Amino acid sequence: MKEIVAVIGWVVGVQGGLGVAGRVFGDGPWGMLHKWWDVPTPLYVVLFVGGVAVAVYAEISKKRKSWAGRG
Repeated sequence: MKEIVAVIGWVVGVQGGLGVAGRVFGDGPWGMLHKWWDVPTPLYVVLFVGGVAVAVYAEISKKRKSWAGRG
């Protein structure tokens, strides 16, 4: 389950990062979210930070579980 949460977190984080990068360096957001919804730039930042935070938490949790199993 943590693997799925990590993948979802990375996907959301990448989509948020692409949205911010497209707005800053391009003429519009990049990625897939802008094709379905009109997302404001602050929400792209929240998606990036939240997605990466969830993914990192899931990755650390997976590592912690593997370390506990060694003992």
